[in-house]
Amino acid sequence: MPKPIKFAVFPVAGKGTRFLPATKASPKEMLPVVDKPLIQHAVEEALAAGATNLVFITGRHKRAIEDHFDWDTELEQLLIDKDKPDELAMVRSIVPEDVTCIYIRQGAPLGLGHAVLCARSVVGNRPFFVHLADDLIDAPTPCLEQMRQLYEETGGSVVGVQRVPRDQTDQYGVVDGEPVGESVWRLKGIVEKPAPADAPSSLAVVGRYILEPEIFDFLEELGTGAGGEIQLTDGIAQLLEAREVRAHEFDGIRFDCGGKLGYLEATVHYGLKHEEYGKDFAEYLRNVVPGE
Repeated sequence: MPKPIKFAVFPVAGKGTRFLPATKASPKEMLPVVDKPLIQHAVEEALAAGATNLVFITGRHKRAIEDHFDWDTELEQLLIDKDKPDELAMVRSIVPEDVTCIYIRQGAPLGLGHAVLCARSVVGNRPFFVHLADDLIDAPTPCLEQMRQLYEETGGSVVGVQRVPRDQTDQYGVVDGEPVGESVWRLKGIVEKPAPADAPSSLAVVGRYILEPEIFDFLEELGTGAGGEIQLTDGIAQLLEAREVRAHEFDGIRFDCGGKLGYLEATVHYGLKHEEYGKDFAEYLRNVVPGE
């Protein structure tokens, strides 16, 4: 029986340069999608999959993330004094009482693989989730929970994948695998940002992972790869030579919020779903987009 997954790692040390000047002093992970920041969407997905230990790999100017998940007694008292029970409940529910938040500084920008390696001291010899907040996925069953269910059935590491246009493979890690079930592949290889002509498939890794702790050993042995960074993709390529690794094509809609267009698309999507403002927002869009 596989070990339960209780740790989720969130690499949040990036500069967010594509959103300057908004991210000059505020983390890109705190950009709101309607009324909830990207990092809170990520945390809620991990909690829904059973995580109780949230490990944030941070950098400079990321204090706002810590503040967001910390208790704010002054704010709570203000909401009590103003008799705003709904807002008070919302603030108190951001992190359940039985959940632990852990913050680790990534001292140098050495890549995603290095960020994951930074979590070794707290994750130890346990399987863990990795969630990239830039990839926002709206799914009937949260993406990490879909992957956890596969992990419970098969054990081993799992990467979340999505089919992308062949001419975009050079923007992703791309997997080579054989199908072993519905929307599941056993990996034979994984390549970081291959040219379209060289890509082994159009199945791209999109920011969701379940990793066994052996990955830490391989990441420690790696040198720098593409872009002069320690690539998580290279570590997984080493891992699958020793252990089975599966890819899961998730059921859901993904928004690449690392770019402005994807972020705008996510804002519209979640705005239309909003319980309080969705109908009014839809009416507004009909007025500003003739013929829609």
